[in-house]
Amino acid sequence: MRGLVKASRSRGAMELVKRERPEPAADEALVEVDYAGLCGSDAGIYEFESAFERMDLPTVIGHEYAGRVVEVGSNVQNYAVGDRVVERPIRGCGACYQCRVGESNVCQNAVITGVDHDGAYEQFLTVPADALHPVPDDVPQKHAAMVEPTSIAARAVIQNSRVEPGDRVLVEGPGPIGLLTAQIARVQGGTVAVSGVGQDTKCRLPLARELGFETINVADDDMEARRRDLTDSVGYDAVFDTTGHPSGLTTAVDEVRKGGQIVLVGQTGETTMPYSPLVRAEIDLQCSYASMYEDFERSLRLIRSGDVDARTFIDDRFSLLDPDEAFEAFIAGETVKPVFDVSELHE
Repeated sequence: MRGLVKASRSRGAMELVKRERPEPAADEALVEVDYAGLCGSDAGIYEFESAFERMDLPTVIGHEYAGRVVEVGSNVQNYAVGDRVVERPIRGCGACYQCRVGESNVCQNAVITGVDHDGAYEQFLTVPADALHPVPDDVPQKHAAMVEPTSIAARAVIQNSRVEPGDRVLVEGPGPIGLLTAQIARVQGGTVAVSGVGQDTKCRLPLARELGFETINVADDDMEARRRDLTDSVGYDAVFDTTGHPSGLTTAVDEVRKGGQIVLVGQTGETTMPYSPLVRAEIDLQCSYASMYEDFERSLRLIRSGDVDARTFIDDRFSLLDPDEAFEAFIAGETVKPVFDVSELHE
C-alpha cells in the first residue's frame, strides 16, 4: 500500500511512499480507510508551523476519516470485521488527573493521530479499539469523515457556550470549524452571522450564504453598522472565534455585548489587548478544545438529521495523488472541507 507522509521540516514536502500493512495488537483493530478529510491542523503540518516541531518524520498525516474494521486483535470484543467506524484522534493516557476526572481531551500526555503517530492518509492503520466510534447504518461513509471536526464544533457550542433560542451569535472565521459551529449554533436556536476576511470571499463566505447565514466581510464592511443592524446596537450575545488569528479575540471583544460570552476555539498564538474592559463588562471568556465521546455521538446525530449539512459542505474534487493542489487551495481559502477518496492509494 501507499501512504502520504510529511517527509521533511519545510513547507510542502508531502510524499507518497510505499508502506507495509500493519498488524493489530491484542487491543487494536485494523481499519481500512475509505474517506479522509483535510483540516487546519493538516495545513499547519503542510506549512510546518512551530506547533508540529515534535513530529518524528516521516509521518503519515490525517486524522479525520471514516473506515471499516478488517481485522481485530484477540482482546477486542466491541467491534467486528465489517463495522464502519471513525476515530477519536486525541488519545488520553488514562492515568493522569485529567483522564481520571473525565477530561481526556486535555490529557497531560495525549498523543494525536497523524501527528504523534501515523494517520489516515493511507489504506490501513491500527487503532486501539477504545479510540474508535461506531457509525450508524444511515450515515453515508463520506459524510462520516466529517464527524471529528463536527465534534469540535459541537463541544464548543453545546458543551461550552451559553447559546439559547433567540440569542444573536457571531462566528468569526468561515473555515470548516467556523461553518460547523455556525450550523450547530443555529440548531441551538441562535440567529447566526459569519464573518471573514478578503480571501474568504472566494469560497467560504459564499458557502456560508448558501448555508443560510448572514455574512460579514471584515475587510470591507462597516462592522459597527452591521452590528447595529444585526443586534439592535446591543452587541452579540455570543461570539465564537474560530479564526486561528491573533485579531480574532480583539475583534470579538468589540462585537460581544456587555455580559456576553466569547468562546475561543481557534488557536491564535499570541495577542495583546487591554483586559480591563472585559472585566468591567463582565464578559465570559471560555476556551474550547477538541472533543470527547459525547461530542462524537451528538455529531453523528446532527449529520444524520441534516442539521449539519454534510452534502453541501464536503468538497470531493481533490486527490491524494496530487496533494499540493488540495493543500494550497485550502490555505488560500478556495475550499472549506476537502475529503479524499483514500481508495486511490490502493495498489
